[in-house]
Amino acid sequence: MAEKKENSFEILKELVNTPGVSGDESAVRNVIIKHIKPYCKDYKVDKLGNLIVHKPGKGPRVMLAAHMDEIGLIAKRIDDKGRIFCSEIGGFEIVSIIGQLVYIKTNKGNLIRGVVTVADVSDDVAVKKVPHIDDLIVDTGLSTNELKKKGIDVGSYISIGRRYHTLGNEDCISGKALDDRIGCFILIELIKRLKNAKSDIYFVFTVQEEIGLYGAKTSTYQIDPEWAIAVDVTNADDMVEGHTKSLGEGPYITLKDSDMVTNKCLDDWIKESAKKRKINLQLEVTDVGVTDALTISLSKGGVPVAIIGVPVRNMHTAVGIAHKRDIEQTIELIEELLKDPPEVCVI
Repeated sequence: MAEKKENSFEILKELVNTPGVSGDESAVRNVIIKHIKPYCKDYKVDKLGNLIVHKPGKGPRVMLAAHMDEIGLIAKRIDDKGRIFCSEIGGFEIVSIIGQLVYIKTNKGNLIRGVVTVADVSDDVAVKKVPHIDDLIVDTGLSTNELKKKGIDVGSYISIGRRYHTLGNEDCISGKALDDRIGCFILIELIKRLKNAKSDIYFVFTVQEEIGLYGAKTSTYQIDPEWAIAVDVTNADDMVEGHTKSLGEGPYITLKDSDMVTNKCLDDWIKESAKKRKINLQLEVTDVGVTDALTISLSKGGVPVAIIGVPVRNMHTAVGIAHKRDIEQTIELIEELLKDPPEVCVI
C-alpha cells in the first residue's frame, strides 16, 4: 500500500511541474483528464474552462472544488533591449521571484526559458528598497526581434520554472503551484478511490481562482449542489511564534477567512468524521485570503460550504513546502465524509 501511495505522488509531481497560470489552465486540465479517464467517463469542459467530473450516485448532490490555476506573470511591455516587463497574475511575494527561472509561453505553445531580475542591478537604491513588480524584468537573452520571431509579445503568459522536489525530510515536498495542485491531486485520488459513495458527486477543477474565483461561480451555478467543499491550501505558520497551523499535523478546516464564515453544520460534521478516522484536524480563523468557497456559497439561492485543505509553508512563492502525510490524511478525511453524508446542512 505504501508503494502505491508513493507512486501516486508522481501525479502531484506532474501537476506541479505543468505550467497553468490563471487564464491558461489547459495544460493542467489535460494532465487531470489523462489520470481520471480510466476511473470516470462522465466529464466535460465548460465554456469558461472548468473541468467537471461526475460520479453519479444516490444521495445528496455534492460539489468538491479545487482550482487548477496558479499565480504567474503576463508580459505587458517589451523594450528595445528585449527586456520583458510584466504584470502580476494573482498575488506574489515579489521578493521571492527575483532570480527565479521562468517559462514564457509562445503563441505556438512552446516554452522559452528566462530569468527574473531587477531591471537595473547597478542602482544602489533599487537594490536596497523593497521591489515592486515594475522594478523587475524577465531576461531571456534574446533581442526584441528574436522574441517576436519566437512568438513572444504583450500578453504572453509567464510561469515560474521551479520544479517539484522532495526535501531532506523526504516526507516534505517543495515546488511552485502547490496552491492548488495539491487540491487537484486530492480530487484525482478521490475519483480513483471512491466506490459506491452515498452521494451524487461532482468533482470540479476550477479556473481563474487566483484572480477572482470566477470558475467556481459559473460551475456552481450549473451544478446547484446541496452542499460543497472547497479543497485548497493555507499558510502554515509554524516557523513563527503563536502559530496555529503546522506541517505534518494533519489537514485543516477554515472557520472564517477575510470574506466569509463557513457552514457550522458542515464544520461540526467534518470534526466528527476526523475523530472517527483518528485524524488530527487543525482549525483556522484568519483575516486574510479567500477561496472558491466564497463564490460557491453565494451561487443561486446559496450553498452551505466548508473549506478543507493542507497547510503549506511559503505559500505564493516558488518554494512552497507541504507534508505528504497531511495530503494523504485530507484524502482519507474526505473519503470518510462521503461515506454517510448529510442530505442537507443548514445553520
